[in-house]
Amino acid sequence: MKTFGLIGHPLSHSFSKAYFDNKFKKEHLDCRFTNFDIEKLDKLEEIIKQNSDLQGFTITHPYKKEIFQYLYSVDADAKEIGAVNVVKIDANRKLHGFNTDYIGFQGLLEEATANRNIKKAYICGTGGASEAVKFVLKNKNIKFDILSRKNDSYQRLKTAGFNDNELIVNATPVGMYPNSGESLDLPYATANETNVFIDLIYNPETTKFMAEAKKHGAKTYNGLIMLQLQAEAAWKILNK
Repeated sequence: MKTFGLIGHPLSHSFSKAYFDNKFKKEHLDCRFTNFDIEKLDKLEEIIKQNSDLQGFTITHPYKKEIFQYLYSVDADAKEIGAVNVVKIDANRKLHGFNTDYIGFQGLLEEATANRNIKKAYICGTGGASEAVKFVLKNKNIKFDILSRKNDSYQRLKTAGFNDNELIVNATPVGMYPNSGESLDLPYATANETNVFIDLIYNPETTKFMAEAKKHGAKTYNGLIMLQLQAEAAWKILNK
């Protein structure tokens, strides 16, 4: 039996195991999927040694950038993005990094902005997921600003408010289960029906970020479509 897994911390929120367990059962694949919830990435080498049947794994918060130091090679797209969310283990137990988050976000963005003329985007967060978002927006020539708690960018936006035809992407874990009562401090009251709010979180289905935006007429999407698309793209890599 081949083993695949998910590396991250915490993993109580993740639907990846259920997604792949269902896929393996439905397609009658002799595979299993294991969550490796580790507080420090230096435990990775121990995991690989103890699981000789591990063929590869996906990576979630907070290790999408830190994983680079353990990789033998990195795919060109992942290298440009600066984040890895899929690792294939070869026959010599060397690790090869890829990024399928951008594939997932590209599909989600196309659905969310169909028939809309998005003029500008705001990306909340500076982690690995935000790098994939930046990559896609650059390729689509959509101008964007990065909002980070490390500077006063959130405060500047609160003062200015949102304008028509703007996209707002939450690429942080704020509002994710079990902390679903939390939300980013944004000027939601200035949003309108021309705005699109995308939360990369998919648990809960409707985050407070989405609910607050929806109150003012904005279109909202969660990250489930992105999860499904990136997972299928990841499987093509892992199952080579």
